[in-house]
Amino acid sequence: MRIWVAIQAFFAVLFSRVAAERVRQALDQWAQERQHPGAGSAGAIPQPAPAEAAAGATLLQEPVPSPGRPATRPAAKSPARPIGPTRSEALTLLAALQREARLVDLVLEPLDQYTDAQIGAAARDVLRNTAKTLDRFFGLRPVLQAEEGTIIEVPRGFDPNRYRLVGQVAGQPPYRGQLIHPGWQASRCELPTWTGSEEAAWIIAPAEVEIQSS
Repeated sequence: MRIWVAIQAFFAVLFSRVAAERVRQALDQWAQERQHPGAGSAGAIPQPAPAEAAAGATLLQEPVPSPGRPATRPAAKSPARPIGPTRSEALTLLAALQREARLVDLVLEPLDQYTDAQIGAAARDVLRNTAKTLDRFFGLRPVLQAEEGTIIEVPRGFDPNRYRLVGQVAGQPPYRGQLIHPGWQASRCELPTWTGSEEAAWIIAPAEVEIQSS
């Protein structure tokens, strides 16, 4: 308890003139009492003026910086930036695939009235443009650089997100098996930024209207 009081007194004296004067008077009185025991209240510490006492109390209440460490000021808060309309990246991707490849049109189009040849011809362009769009956004690459059908080794401690084991799986890795599919992984993710209104955030493709000349 006395050590903590001494530390508080040290920093109070260091940063407050009023506190320093009061501590000096207390030390003088303590020295006199040791020399003349029983002196009573003759050497009572005079109280400072109200203004000085208030100033000293304020200084004592303020946080005192630690020795050897400069005082720091609270960082100024930067002004909040306005938040624009938000949109799910899934909707942004779907809208891009419809705009670039007409993918939604192909998927939702009733196919009963078309022959397989007509469907295949329509799907060829859609699939080609879809591949271009996905490559531009994600840079898709195989997870494993190996041909399908080759024998590969699945290492000990493999990541189940990188390898999916099928067939007769028994025992502990490493495993050896035939590559059925090399997998896909993205090398980047660069989706367009949504700049439309909040009301239009759920629109995948706008309605197209052809205006007839009068």
